[in-house]
Amino acid sequence: MPLVPPRISRRRALRALVAVLAVLGALVWWLRPFGEPELTGSLTFSTGVRSGVYHRYGLLLEQQLRRDMPGVKVSLETSEGSQQNLQRVAAGEADFTVATADAVAKYRQDGRPGATTLRGCARLYDDYVQLVVPAGSPVQSARDLRGKRVAVGQAGSGVRLISERLLTAAKLDPAKDVTAVSIGIDTMPQELEAGRIDAFFWSGGLPTNAVRELSERFEIRLVQLGDLVEQLQGTGSPARYYRAAVMPQDAYARARNTSAVSTLAVPNLLVTTDKTDPELTERFTRTVILSRDRIGHEVHAAQLVDLRTAIYTDPLDLHEGARRYYRSVKP
Repeated sequence: MPLVPPRISRRRALRALVAVLAVLGALVWWLRPFGEPELTGSLTFSTGVRSGVYHRYGLLLEQQLRRDMPGVKVSLETSEGSQQNLQRVAAGEADFTVATADAVAKYRQDGRPGATTLRGCARLYDDYVQLVVPAGSPVQSARDLRGKRVAVGQAGSGVRLISERLLTAAKLDPAKDVTAVSIGIDTMPQELEAGRIDAFFWSGGLPTNAVRELSERFEIRLVQLGDLVEQLQGTGSPARYYRAAVMPQDAYARARNTSAVSTLAVPNLLVTTDKTDPELTERFTRTVILSRDRIGHEVHAAQLVDLRTAIYTDPLDLHEGARRYYRSVKP
């Protein structure tokens, strides 16, 4: 005669379920870093223009921050770019941001308000400087931009700093020898496609979606800038943060380039101030480093975030909270 298992009452089943949930809850608690308190409050992260890499990176990082610090309300603020980002953080209008190393150096060199309070959390990925023209344009170098309508970035962007330095290095006066158009990557592609500008400068991770999407509907070409790198580096700080770089031919597969393009690159830094809470900064930095692969699936530049190089935030000193994190993971 087959054995019949005893019936389990609803009350006993409910008790068993409660017990299982309690065990799971305890397990989750023990898996958390020992003694780590739950953070509460809010923080603001200043990003960039909506179609740029800064903002896309910020959107994905926000998701990770909400998961890692559920008690903290995270707000994103778009901006014109590096220069405006630094102004906001220094003024206490944002808690964290991303800015290029050359923009940080200039902000400090100029003695801007709050410059001495700025601190670094991580060196992220490099921006590649991109000069984009229609495929049939005669422009072969920045020197050929004389008399052209050139988008140079918004006033608060890092692109504006770099484009003006490049034009100057090319023996062109940005105020006289070109028609400088003050717009960002959110409108540059449409203006080039419509023929209202002849070229635009952009500084961003590879690939930048706005440039990639433009190449898929309009024939473009990237112009080499490598012939200006040595001259730029010779001008000293903050231009010393530029390095020679090469954009692979397949960085924008639909662009009409027949080979890799020589250019320059500049590091991006995660920036805060010495007033930001060390515990919050430590957690924020940890999320940035540990979310690299997840974010990198959608923002390829983020794959270059590396624990071994993240601590090199020159020209900024590391924030104490970031320093704590790097010490905790030191082999």
